Amino acid sequence: MRIGFLGYGEAARAFHEGLAAPGRTFLIYDILLEEGADTITGEVSKRGGQAVSIAGLGDADWIFSAVTADQSLEAVQPLLPHLRQGQVVIDINSVSPDRKRETAKAVQAAGADYLDMAVMAPVHPKKHQTPVLIAGECAERLLPELSSLGFHASIAGEKVGAATAIKMVRSLFVKGLEAITVEALLAAEASGCFEEILASLSGSFPGLGWPEFAAYQFERTTRHGKRRAAEMRESAATLQALGLHGGLAHEIAAVQEDMGHAGAVDEKAPLQTIVQAALAGRMRET
Repeated sequence: MRIGFLGYGEAARAFHEGLAAPGRTFLIYDILLEEGADTITGEVSKRGGQAVSIAGLGDADWIFSAVTADQSLEAVQPLLPHLRQGQVVIDINSVSPDRKRETAKAVQAAGADYLDMAVMAPVHPKKHQTPVLIAGECAERLLPELSSLGFHASIAGEKVGAATAIKMVRSLFVKGLEAITVEALLAAEASGCFEEILASLSGSFPGLGWPEFAAYQFERTTRHGKRRAAEMRESAATLQALGLHGGLAHEIAAVQEDMGHAGAVDEKAPLQTIVQAALAGRMRET
């Protein structure tokens, strides 16, 4: 089996590691490979993959599209002339249902099948066995094969967009909780009432598991804020297409974006130290 990856970030690398087995070939294309990025080249080599051109992905049986959310449609365009009947493009990008439907239309017009896949939890430590939802005309046909490869997949619906809709709505809460947590604690530190706010939140919401919960939120947003911001803009587009208010998702995206530029934090450090470091990073950015 020949498995391709369009984009080779954290999710693609995790899937590659989980799927690696004798008899499987992995073809990797990332735009950074064209720029000669040693980091990407090293990651491909370390996992035994083959770096290929965008045309080279045409030799894959399955192609996982795993790029940044804002590039999910643009990234697949150069691939279209190289697609053929019998191939499957599996779109794991966190984007709106409309974006996935537009991408599916282009892929199917090129002769390949398209699968809407939503990854419903962090890809580590379970890698490709992380719970996923799938949707599309080929979902039912592909489910047994996905399961045989170790995927923990469930069908969300027959129409493209059904899986990612669940992800986008859920992300409004999950990424929003991250944003409100970090922003409240940053404000608490900046205003000199950190201990009082932490004590109040710990007493009101003990089930969250303070302070470890907050430390994890800071680690997630500083490490993945840029990617999460792009995802939340897609969540905003999802809400707006439903006739609801996308403004909240846009504000969450702004917080995530700022945290992504604040600099990495040490999740194991005391919480106030983490907050102080993130606050200093945010102040540098402004």
